[in-house]
Amino acid sequence: MSLTFHWFLPTNGDSRHVVGGGHGTPATKSGRDRPPTVAYLSQIARAAEDLGFVGALTPTGAWCEDAWLTTALVSQNTERLKFLVAFRPGFVSPTLAAQMASTFQRQTGGRLLLNVVTGGESHEQRAYGDFLDKEARYRRTGEFLEIVRGLWEGKTVDLSGEHLRVEDARLARVPDPVPEVYFGGSSPIAGEVAARHVDVYLTWGEPPTQVAGKIAWIRKLAAQEGRSVRFGIRLHVITRDTSEQAWTEAERLLAGFDAETVRQVQAGLARSESEGQQRMLALHGGGNRDGLEIHPNLWAGVGLVRGGAGTALVGSHTEVAERIKEYAALGIEEFIFSGYPHLEEAYWFGEGVLPKLQAQGLWRHPYGQQVAPAAQVPFAGGGSAR
Repeated sequence: MSLTFHWFLPTNGDSRHVVGGGHGTPATKSGRDRPPTVAYLSQIARAAEDLGFVGALTPTGAWCEDAWLTTALVSQNTERLKFLVAFRPGFVSPTLAAQMASTFQRQTGGRLLLNVVTGGESHEQRAYGDFLDKEARYRRTGEFLEIVRGLWEGKTVDLSGEHLRVEDARLARVPDPVPEVYFGGSSPIAGEVAARHVDVYLTWGEPPTQVAGKIAWIRKLAAQEGRSVRFGIRLHVITRDTSEQAWTEAERLLAGFDAETVRQVQAGLARSESEGQQRMLALHGGGNRDGLEIHPNLWAGVGLVRGGAGTALVGSHTEVAERIKEYAALGIEEFIFSGYPHLEEAYWFGEGVLPKLQAQGLWRHPYGQQVAPAAQVPFAGGGSAR
């Protein structure tokens, strides 16, 4: 088995500091250091492609650029990298979304993956004209995926649901291949939707014991539906030649969090309806700067200023590889990483960690290339960001 690695496109801006925001909070001013232009995002995408990442996740929400449009543009500057496009079912008709996905597949040579985001913040959803509560949003997501999957199979779909209704819906051309559906959620109803409809269940970077509990939960629900799903995890990463260098970088990032920004972000995230977000907040105590290493090499510092994924693997290349192996032993097959800045950190990880996993038979380059160990390859990302 070869583990699968994805990178991240910072469509909210990039920086040598953490760019905060998400889950109803705006991007912090550091996001203006490197604006999310198509040119810069294409640099990151090409680096990820060369290094052996399979895909790149793009976020969704008012804090960032639109994921569909941005990835469609960036795809024209890459050849093989897939795009894990985050989108919210309540904002687009299911028939139109199925058509958009089909078009994306044809125009990119089958390089679309879909990350379904139900939306955990009612105040943000209402800004887009969506006034359903959280439970209803998840029920609508289930109906949405039922329609979309039927259309992708070439069926004519009639559905009169609680929230969605289509009649005689069909696609002139189905996508080839059918995009895989990624999905995350920690509430009971999120588990039900995942078990019935998704290909890959995603969790944020919680400690291994908590991740193991989530995997067991979803596996049981999926088995009850006669299905099986794969599992992925979303983390940041700070990896260096030595552990000391990596933790020095983590401390540098932490020093850049001014107290007022942390207070404002934490106040905004505290009202989140997302159970997953509340689990992230609990890892650092809602703004506590002490005790942020919550498991060996697992650092909760990013979550002080950023919503959503708030933890990072921090350590030497060997240590980070060991933590990846620890999660893989639980059943995690796909890893979605990011780091600040995203261009440079892609090289640190791709040249430092991937060769170690390759040497142990846990990873192979998706395009058949060999990745040289970091000690034999000069760091390539430092001067090419601008």
